[in-house]
Amino acid sequence: MKQTRTLLKAMLGSLALSCTLSLALPAAALAGNPKIAVDLQLAVSGVAGVDTSWVKTLDGRPYVKVLIAANSSDAHLLSLRAAMLAQGGSVHYVYLSMRGLSGLVPVSALESLAARSDVVSITPNRVTARTGSLLQDASGGSAVPAAVGGAAVDGSGVGIAVLDSGIDWDHRNLKDAAGKTRVRQVMDVVALANITQGLGWLRGLDLSDAAAAVIRSGSTGPDSLGAKLAAPKATLPDPYGHGTHVASIAAGSGAYQSPSSSGLAPGAALYDVRVLNAAGVGNTADLLAGIDWVIQRSRSHNIRVMNLSLAANSTDSFLVDPLARAARSAVAAGVVVVAAAGNAGKNASGAEIYGAVGSPGHEPAVITVGAANPVATAARGDDLMTQFSSRGPTRGSQTLPSGSVWTDNVLKPDLVAPGNRILGAVANQKDQAAPFGNLLATLYPVLMQSAKAAGAKQTLNQELMQLSGTSVAAPAVAGAAALLIQVNPGLTPPLVKAILQYTAQPLAGANLLQQGAGQLNVEGAVRLARALRTDISTALAAGTLAAGDNLLAAGQSLPTASSTLNGQSFNWGRIAYAGGNHLVSGDALFNRFQPIYDPGLSWVRQVALRNTVQFLPASLQMPANTVPSAILETNAVAQPLLTAQVQLLDGLAGSSNSTKSKTGVFTLSSELATKARKGLGQTLKQGYSLGNGVLIAEGTTVAQQRLAGAGFILSEGFILSEGFILSEGLTLSSGFILAEGFILSEGFILSEGFILSESLANPADTNVAGE
Repeated sequence: MKQTRTLLKAMLGSLALSCTLSLALPAAALAGNPKIAVDLQLAVSGVAGVDTSWVKTLDGRPYVKVLIAANSSDAHLLSLRAAMLAQGGSVHYVYLSMRGLSGLVPVSALESLAARSDVVSITPNRVTARTGSLLQDASGGSAVPAAVGGAAVDGSGVGIAVLDSGIDWDHRNLKDAAGKTRVRQVMDVVALANITQGLGWLRGLDLSDAAAAVIRSGSTGPDSLGAKLAAPKATLPDPYGHGTHVASIAAGSGAYQSPSSSGLAPGAALYDVRVLNAAGVGNTADLLAGIDWVIQRSRSHNIRVMNLSLAANSTDSFLVDPLARAARSAVAAGVVVVAAAGNAGKNASGAEIYGAVGSPGHEPAVITVGAANPVATAARGDDLMTQFSSRGPTRGSQTLPSGSVWTDNVLKPDLVAPGNRILGAVANQKDQAAPFGNLLATLYPVLMQSAKAAGAKQTLNQELMQLSGTSVAAPAVAGAAALLIQVNPGLTPPLVKAILQYTAQPLAGANLLQQGAGQLNVEGAVRLARALRTDISTALAAGTLAAGDNLLAAGQSLPTASSTLNGQSFNWGRIAYAGGNHLVSGDALFNRFQPIYDPGLSWVRQVALRNTVQFLPASLQMPANTVPSAILETNAVAQPLLTAQVQLLDGLAGSSNSTKSKTGVFTLSSELATKARKGLGQTLKQGYSLGNGVLIAEGTTVAQQRLAGAGFILSEGFILSEGFILSEGLTLSSGFILAEGFILSEGFILSEGFILSESLANPADTNVAGE
């Protein structure tokens, strides 16, 4: 990536000398500026082949729609807003989920805005798009009742927010036993964008307060804009058709016919946050507004899980990427954030690609999900990794003030779930059988035909289709998270993630960068969650839970670390990720409180950040500590991170070299699991050093914060040892995420081919009403 930026700087400098750019800005002025995103630098410099849909010339002067991440104690960013207006720009929205805003600025103002001390990064308003029962049986969900003594575990009482293209609330799959829809509330961010679209290129306006009032306060009366945006769409609830299928995988109740299309949490409440238009395309600003909406209502509506089966095209480090920061804030607010890894596991020529996980899947706090292939059977012994599922490590980067480049290199994905030919609900237009009112099913009738061939009866409002992709694997994990929270409401988001990883089953022949900790095992995860205290979150918030405190519920012990599903027994992988690129194991992970389970703490290598949630004061409508008003990110103070009894498996993973000894991150997870079970890991108690800033001795502690600017550290982790990134025979492109939206293609709708490789031509400002 450092070479990429050097080449970029040289290229832009050459352009500045050799031609007069159409955007009338000397390219060298922006080249290499660490605060301005690479794709924004390329676009405003007139480089061919780069998306410029967020660039427009007004009265002969070029303007760009941007997202500015800020570092300010002022949650309203009044000074920055005033500066944007003074430069002839406009302010569109000030976000709760990240300390930052969206707006319109002249290209000539980028350099001066980047020079401000309260500006962390400037990125373009990038495109977002969807990333493209047997499910219950294959994931272990069917075995849950037996594991909990026959109790009903279906996600009841837990809210799942689906940020997508909409949810067909009238589909039988998404109703309860009484025939009432489980879609509790709707927020149509796309419609809000359409209403304000004509204002989007106007200059000299600050629209942020009005927009925030709609997103944050919602309805103020039956005729208000908020009420209209929150009303279920009577005739065309999901014009693209992706969101309904995703919602049904997370929380569908499809036992009304055979084959069953039930999801993992068929009793959960659903919240429809529409951020993708009728073509399945959106933008980062709208997605951030949707995340704001979820955070604002997370406590009052018990929205504990948020599913993001979509991705944005980003080369930014998670430290400054707007979507990553927003997802990190949501986790700090107590929301489990699940994101699709992406469908970029191989390139157009069929070569395997590493390092192509998109945003926000590259955020360490997010549960990033890859896709496994259940081979159309409930038995897990024949399951495989799909070829299309995006591989890690994450490759976002940021140039530091010193000129050095921080590259994230976070271990991803976190785990995998069934994502090949998964049966789910089909949205339709009211009183019209699908595919009417469903662009996806209309363009690709084979999706419904394959479901019919599998036995689906395709009755009105009960239609089904099959999809493949990490976008349908992610909601399986979102549904599983809802089950864990139902059986133990005290779980924090990082603890949910650790439980899902620890209980996962490693797939034979797949490495850590392909499958993460292994395949989703709902049965084992629910058993482990039930063994833990149910007051973890409240005790942590009250300051009465310290590192090493007992985490087990009264009378409970850790369950046996194995599961039997569909007649086949297997051992759990017993590994989890910590600190971005460390492998940890041992009973202490769950019988003792580990500070990394604090949702407000983010630790990646030598960086430790603290996100603090501030709340509105109590009112007649809401008690105190219910409605978040701001989330502030700062450097974490020195504190423990892991206790001394945790096993560190970095050394067992070996050096990272895939071509010679097949070691390191390419060691099979099953082998690591065997080592973990035998207790061969180095315990932190015996002393270990991970470089400047983190000392492992009697537990891991943040001993030093070498943070520059927004919080950056130079030390690399073991993932780069012995030149893994540069190993011969590996296809790893640092610039891959820039490659013309390939990561945004759904792809692989049926099995292992580009069956649905849609282009994102002219994606900007194409938010259509869909009705």
